[in-house]
Amino acid sequence: MTVIQFRRNDRPTIGVEIELGLVDGQTMELTSAFGQVADELQRRATPPAPLAGEKQSDDRYVVDDQLGLKPELMQSVVEVVTGVCHTVGEAEADLRGKVARVQAACDKLGLGLWWGATHPFSRWSEQQVTPTDRYQGLVDHLQEMARRLVTFGMHVHVGVDTGDKAVMICDRIMRYLPVLLAISSSSPFWEGRNTGLHSHRSKVMEGLPTAGLPTLMRNWSEYVWLVNHMIDTGFINSIREIWWDVRPHHNFGTVEVRVCDMPGNLDDVLAIAAMVQCLVQALSEDIDQGAYQHDCHPMMVRQNKWRATRYGVTAQLVDSYTYEVLSVADVVDGMVERLLPIADRLGCVAALERCRSLARGPSSATRQLELVESGTSLVEMTRELTEQSRLDA
Repeated sequence: MTVIQFRRNDRPTIGVEIELGLVDGQTMELTSAFGQVADELQRRATPPAPLAGEKQSDDRYVVDDQLGLKPELMQSVVEVVTGVCHTVGEAEADLRGKVARVQAACDKLGLGLWWGATHPFSRWSEQQVTPTDRYQGLVDHLQEMARRLVTFGMHVHVGVDTGDKAVMICDRIMRYLPVLLAISSSSPFWEGRNTGLHSHRSKVMEGLPTAGLPTLMRNWSEYVWLVNHMIDTGFINSIREIWWDVRPHHNFGTVEVRVCDMPGNLDDVLAIAAMVQCLVQALSEDIDQGAYQHDCHPMMVRQNKWRATRYGVTAQLVDSYTYEVLSVADVVDGMVERLLPIADRLGCVAALERCRSLARGPSSATRQLELVESGTSLVEMTRELTEQSRLDA
């Protein structure tokens, strides 16, 4: 059995990953242009270190770490990642610089960047898979479940000090995941159709065998056993094929929250990142102080996640302590009040406070729906929101 060591973090460092769609500047359709963008940014091939249970492949590549640019499964996606930051302010400076460079490269190539979790009208069947051993292997293994994975999300890493604590936080943070999904919801359309959902991306993701809400794990030992079991039995090829809504990340020494849709602009990204950093730190301190773990029935989390998926910021969520039904705005207000002392220490009060306005809407999903309901075509709606999300807008 492979030993998986958790890399210790003594501070609640933060890292943010955002996935943006590459669209043609004229038609606003998704375009498989990652290679062109990477070339424009002076891409160089470097083989990354293999993760637990994964064989090294000569065909895999990453872009220069200073650019913070990574390929994804589909060539119509560009992932922009920060380095290890100590504050949301540092993450903002990091992201602004990197997104600005990507945006400039896209401008030169006649492309745009789509800030949403699904593209409103492009077809998944027309997207090209990134030609690496890893991604081609995923498509071979998962078939249509992988090929239709034309979605865009936001991931936030927060540093913690032990693997046991990371697993405990993954369990305790689950009751908050539907709130994060609601305020980030941005995917009401799929292949030109109004799906009736505010986060269609979350349902597409749940088509993967190791996605959605995580299974119950009581400590790091059980997590390591589970990963090794899935690799040894051929269920997954590597630890990178676990796509839960929240998961421990041993290489970075973090809790990684992955439930969010791709928010509609950078300010919203930073607000949600602040809430995640504060939540993880609050739960970490609770564990250190010996707080009792209140049991939250898994079905209650699933119920709330469905409500967030269906209704976004207009959802009514069930409080797992009182069983009272509350609006997203009321839930977020309560969370912000409890987290403000931690936000003050972490230097992200303004970003955290912005979550109140996100909860009151309109969300990115709502803005998309309202534009189309007012008579704007899907193409022009995509163009308008793409322009509004620019850093220089």
